[in-house]
Amino acid sequence: MTTLDPPRDVTTEAPGGQGGVRVPAVVTREDVRRDAEIRRRELAGFLRSRRERIAPEQVGVPAAGRRRTPGLRREEVAQLAGVGVTWYTWLEQGRDINPSSQVLEALARTLLLDPHERSHLLTLAGTTGHAPSDESYVVSPAIRDLLRQVEPYPASVQNARYDVLAYNHGYRLMVDDLDVLDPEDRNGLWLVFTHPAWRAALVDWDEAAARMAAQYRAAMAEHVSEPAWKCLVERLRKASPEFEAIWGRHEVMAPERMTKRVLSPRVGPLRMELTTLWLCQRLGTRVVFYTPADDATRERLEALGATEVAAPGGSAGQRGACATTTGPWYPSWET
Repeated sequence: MTTLDPPRDVTTEAPGGQGGVRVPAVVTREDVRRDAEIRRRELAGFLRSRRERIAPEQVGVPAAGRRRTPGLRREEVAQLAGVGVTWYTWLEQGRDINPSSQVLEALARTLLLDPHERSHLLTLAGTTGHAPSDESYVVSPAIRDLLRQVEPYPASVQNARYDVLAYNHGYRLMVDDLDVLDPEDRNGLWLVFTHPAWRAALVDWDEAAARMAAQYRAAMAEHVSEPAWKCLVERLRKASPEFEAIWGRHEVMAPERMTKRVLSPRVGPLRMELTTLWLCQRLGTRVVFYTPADDATRERLEALGATEVAAPGGSAGQRGACATTTGPWYPSWET
């Protein structure tokens, strides 16, 4: 079995314990204060981004005179939501205040949030009761066997951070040989934003990149203080100006079924339907299957499945083998 272990900053193994017995570790007041500050900053940025995207006429506010900044003014949001201007200003400044559920619902209506954005707002404000999880996910032999059984169609196991935990032969070679990449680079967001071959292979790169970043931000609302999540964001912001710009928009989106178009360097254009099998909804761990959307893609995936490549050590790659990513490796992202 192979695991990708997140940081153990919340729980620890009991001394001499067996069978995965875990006990709470010491969490200091400074840890709690820092985590709350991070969450408030995220909430402030999200509110600003939603406010700035709304035209006054969308909510019945007369567009009198010329505006220096886009969207609604803070006082307009406060008036429409029925809250004090100073109080709302403090909320956007990330000050230590605790909005009630009723106030948050009023803000969600005023800012025209969709259901997923509303859920994101409530999670950032701490009204949903979710606590960060430090649990790891084990890619079991049964799941690895499932990946082999769907050959020649690509399939992988990913978590909510887009870490690729395991993959089959088809997924390994769909774009570039994943086996030759460093484990820390086997992450969907990192590949899409920084890897030249993956950028070139995604036919709808702009749409795919924005969607993945929005889904990551939505998932991160429950993990804003966890090092593995923060480190990936900082690593991407430094490496990719496009990610920095998209991340600053505070867009959020839920996972969805879709058709993906990939220009494979080995077999040509592929049109595939993405289907997700959730293994652990709470951790966001799932198997992602890529099935052909047309006969031409089916033939090309069969050709891809027959492709022989050299393994990193120089020997011939084994068709039907299932690779796994080992960890932990995220501390190397710290700078």
